[in-house]
Amino acid sequence: MDQEALQQIEQIIGYKFSNRNLLTKALTHSSAADNRLSSNERLEFFGDSILALVICQTLFERFRGYLEGDLTKVKSMLVSRSTCAEVAMELGLQKFLKIGKGLATGRALSGSLAASLLEAIIAAIYIDSGFGAARSFILRTFGPSIDRANAEQDHGNFKSLLQQYAQQQLNATPIYELLDEKGPDHDKCFECQVVVAGRHFLSAWGRSKKEAEQKAAFNTLVDLDVLESTLPDDTDRGGDKS
Repeated sequence: MDQEALQQIEQIIGYKFSNRNLLTKALTHSSAADNRLSSNERLEFFGDSILALVICQTLFERFRGYLEGDLTKVKSMLVSRSTCAEVAMELGLQKFLKIGKGLATGRALSGSLAASLLEAIIAAIYIDSGFGAARSFILRTFGPSIDRANAEQDHGNFKSLLQQYAQQQLNATPIYELLDEKGPDHDKCFECQVVVAGRHFLSAWGRSKKEAEQKAAFNTLVDLDVLESTLPDDTDRGGDKS
């Protein structure tokens, strides 16, 4: 691969290699290599573990109210082949992968081959500059996926997460209070509030009591610094619904 192409890839991934041979190897599939040791397979193996470590550390530090089972679900989603392939495709890395003619299909490039390429690049960065550089690349490229995974995991589960946190950290059980309801019977909205150990938290509105309670639980988790204040789509932290 020529130097111009390698430079273009470095611009895309936001990292400049000291040893570009590592990048070349990361971009070489076994079908296009003289032998499998010259392909990206070993880098892929190494990169998979580096990715898992960084994701696990990030989830452990960021989501302090999650139990092991919840962390495992989010981690599995993030390190899956589909997510890795999605990240690689968003960066446009698949078009630089050197493969044999028999594999030159869009479906192959958008699936496991793209995922393997991303993991190989992670390992190449680690070998070139160490853990810090690899971690920065992972957090930069997987940041949106981490946010989405958190929202998907939590949406509809804020009450469960709050109950776990309140019982373990505050030795208390959350109480949900219905503050108000408005609208005709066929189109009502409800305002709910959480009370924990006598402390009242920011209320929230929902199209059902259940939805309002989930959103109120989210507000409480944010106020308790368990979650960040980025809400899933269509979630409202409160306000006048009149």
